[in-house]
Parts: sequence; structure tokens; C-alpha cells
Amino acid sequence: MPGLTEPPAGTSLVAHRAPAWQPSSPLLAAASSAGIEVIGEVELAWRMAAELADPPVWLAVTGTNGKTTTVGMLESILHAAGADAVACGNVGLPVVDALLAGRRVLAVELSSFQLHWAPSVRPQAGALLNLAEDHLDWHGGMEPYARAKAQVLTGDVAIGWLDDDLVVDLLEDAPARDRVGFTLEEPSAGQLGVRDGWLVDRAFADDEPLIEISKIRPAGPPGIADALAATALARAYGVPSEAVREGLEAFEPAAHRAVRVTVDATDIQYINDSKATNPHAAVASLRAFDSVVWIAGGLLKGASVEDMVRSEAHRLRGAVLIGADRAVIADALAQYAPDVPVRVLDVAADDEPMVAVVRAAQELAQPGDTVLLAPAAASMDMFSDYAHRGQAFADAVRRLTAGESSDR
Repeated sequence: MPGLTEPPAGTSLVAHRAPAWQPSSPLLAAASSAGIEVIGEVELAWRMAAELADPPVWLAVTGTNGKTTTVGMLESILHAAGADAVACGNVGLPVVDALLAGRRVLAVELSSFQLHWAPSVRPQAGALLNLAEDHLDWHGGMEPYARAKAQVLTGDVAIGWLDDDLVVDLLEDAPARDRVGFTLEEPSAGQLGVRDGWLVDRAFADDEPLIEISKIRPAGPPGIADALAATALARAYGVPSEAVREGLEAFEPAAHRAVRVTVDATDIQYINDSKATNPHAAVASLRAFDSVVWIAGGLLKGASVEDMVRSEAHRLRGAVLIGADRAVIADALAQYAPDVPVRVLDVAADDEPMVAVVRAAQELAQPGDTVLLAPAAASMDMFSDYAHRGQAFADAVRRLTAGESSDR
């Protein structure tokens, strides 16, 4: 590429770049060929912190799903403990900004993109929540995707979900000084888990109940798993049990994560889980309900859907499909759920697509059912992001259940 030449001998050049750029991008490939080191904002923050006499503590979270909820829970627990902490990274606030603000504890959400470009980062404690197909188009396959995620396990304390075989393998191979597992089952020594309706710590305490799981939000297995991971990270930092309980009780989930929009006059509830942007997240969302009219579709990013449809077909009352890869999901439903009625809609973002989607879902739903937006795909083919998609769904639900445009 013109303008890039071999750097002078003995120099080290660093290019700071947007994390979504693929390594194969022409500019980055040319920089690499010219001997220019390419790093991301997270790596830059880590190197800046290393120059400080008293650098902040890094508590890092990654995984295919649940990162933002976990890092929010962690921030809430740290605040309950009186720590000068902030959630940063992929959650929105750049790590460099948190560092320059002088925060003492960084609860860092890390995407696979960010980890790929952060080879030096070694958090005091790092948690890998789960691992499933996602961003395979960017990474070029599951193995490099998993390798990027495993970067979070290279610090002092590596934390992983024991109910995920892929995570277990990476945790066993982690070079961390200490390895801690968490599970939705009863924990063994050295683990955190659930017993008799309580979150229990047997890793940083002998056998200590911390909080009733009925008080954890969001409710259900995904929320409990995220709370376990956040607790493990906080306990690795030395947070007392009282602060864990207070922080989790105070935590409020972010929007578009399994939020109930309303229940209509026929006892049909409408759930907005637009943040379920891959099949792994959609499965967790579907399993919270017994009879579902499922709204799905968008950009699958190379992920397969057959296992998802096969395992959850029994709970589907119907399905409404939209987006660029709607036909892929339709084919899987035809193969593994042939008796489920499916509406495949060809709608555009400027045609109020969610009004048509919700109307189609209403026609399939029966009293007591759940109309669930859990797309299993990214949103950028039709919407600016998952929040835009979720808000469009919520607005359409409120409009149609109020009777302004519904034919029901």
C-alpha cells in the first residue's frame, strides 16, 4: 500500500485502531507487512497503566453472552464495597478514559475483537462466561475465536463456567496462578454454585451462602450464572459477602435483555430480548418459557442454527422471521419443527417492520403464550443496533396492544 514503508531499524511503531476492523483489512495487513505493530485501545490502556507507580486493578469479563450484565453486577458489588470502581471497555466507557479519570478498580468488559488486539493484558482476575459460535466471519473460525476469548484467563485468577465444556477446557489450560469454577449446580470445594436456593461460595470461603437466587435480576439461569461470575471476580478482589449481597440486590438489568414489555388482555406476554444476538443467547432466552411465538432473524455472522432449533422446537407455538438470514432459520424450522407455523416477512426498516412483525406474532399466539423477540442474530441489516431493534419492538407492542392498529 502506498505510503507505508519499512520503519527504521530499532523503532517500534504502534497503530491504534477500531476493534471491529478485521486483521485481514488491507490497511492492517499492510501495516503488519511494514513491521508496524497494531494494537487496540485496551492494549494501549494496559501499557499506559503499566507506566503508573500505582496502577489500577483490572477485573475483566468476556464470553459469548452475558458480558454487559456481569460487568454491571460487578460494578454494583464493588460500589457496595466502597471501591472507586467503574465499568468500562466494551460496555461503552473506553478503558483509557477510565484510566485517565484515576479510577482504582476497572470492571472491564472485553469483546473477542478487543482481546485479539490486546496481547499483553493480564487482569488480576478474568472470567470467561460461556463460549458458542459468534463472530466466526471476523475471526475465521471457532478456534481463533476461542483463542481470543481465552486471553482473559491469563492473569492471576482465571474464572470459568463449569457447565460449558468449551470453557472447562480453556480453564484447565489457563496459565493463571489460581483457577476458580462456577456452576448452577451444588459447588465442590474451590467453586461457586447454587444450593437450596442460595448462591454459595466455596472458593473464597469455606462454605458461605451469599444471597438467595430469588433476589437476583434478571431472573433465570442466565442471570444466576452472570451473578456467580460477578461474585467470583469481586471475591477475588477481596470484597466481603455483605457487599456481594447488597450489590446484587441493587443491580438493575440494562434495557433489551429479557425485559417484559406488557401482558395484553388475552394473557399474552411480550418479552424484549433484542440483546440475544446469537443462537447461544437465543437458546437461553427460549428456555425461560414453555409456549413461545418466536421472533427471530437478522445477521447470523456465520453461526449455525440447527442445534438451537432442534433443541427448542418443542416449546414453539409459532415463529416470525425477518432479516437477511431469515431463510436459514426457516430452513432449520422446516427440518426440525415442521409442524410449527412460520411467517417469513420481507420488510424494510423504513416500513415500520416491527408493527408487521408483532401483528403476525399476535395472529399465531394463544392466551398464556409468550411473544419473544430473541433474534439469534445481529441487527445491522435492518436497524442501527440491537437497542434500536428492541425499542422498535417495544413501541410496536405498545401500539398494537393498545388497539390503535391491531385487527385482533
